[in-house]
Amino acid sequence: MTEISTDIVNNTIIKRPNNSHKGTFGRVGIIGGTNNFGGAIIMASKSCVYSGAGLTTTFTDQVNLSSLHTHIPEAMFVGFNDLDSIKSMINGFDVVLIGPGLGTDENSLTILKTVFNNIQPTQKLIIDGSAITLIANHNLILPDAKLIFTPHQMEWQRLSGIKIDDQTDENNQKAVKQLNATVVVKSHHTKVYYNDDIWTNPGGTPAQATGGMGDTLAGMVAGFVAQFSDTTNAVLSAVYAHSAIADKLAENQYVVLPTQIIEHIPEFMKANEKKTES
Repeated sequence: MTEISTDIVNNTIIKRPNNSHKGTFGRVGIIGGTNNFGGAIIMASKSCVYSGAGLTTTFTDQVNLSSLHTHIPEAMFVGFNDLDSIKSMINGFDVVLIGPGLGTDENSLTILKTVFNNIQPTQKLIIDGSAITLIANHNLILPDAKLIFTPHQMEWQRLSGIKIDDQTDENNQKAVKQLNATVVVKSHHTKVYYNDDIWTNPGGTPAQATGGMGDTLAGMVAGFVAQFSDTTNAVLSAVYAHSAIADKLAENQYVVLPTQIIEHIPEFMKANEKKTES
């Protein structure tokens, strides 16, 4: 097992080329946010934008659109019940994130199936939150894409069938290989599994124990994966950054809010970008 280190982060967050444009840093589609869970999709979308994704488009319930426009004017928005738009637009994204606040009703299932039926093998698909529960509840066949799961331990239990008390590295790794995916199992010290490799996150604080933390991390993973070429290191760096920012804030705060973490992402990335060799 390897600890996620600052060396991984420093070598992943590269200095932006002078001739960059928004297309340089990836196109991300984010899908979620039923009428009861608008906050989840706002946090996921905002953390993606603040992580540096070049273009972010969010598909969500129509009732969330005005709030999203207010909180994240940098992103674009589409009603997620417009399945034709999902079908026509989805292949234009480098990364698709589905799940934050998606819900588990029949409409949510239809949206998830639409994504699964239209995603391409070259695309990266991040599956979070209630999308994981839908897969487990309906025994859905996973699409041919570059899959990344971001479950907490109960969601991982639903997806893998491994009870929380039995979620050892050995058992988790067997399940991960069957999924042929990268899996981020969120806990006090989050672990990341890919093929034969396991990484543990050294950071994390009980001050993070509040709603929206997972949505924020999922958005960060999407933003990092969209712009950095090494997908595994991008995932590891997002996991590390999420906790490192929280740890720093927790030095002076009893509770750290997800929205506070989001505000500090650009500053963290600048402080930890790869230094040019002299």
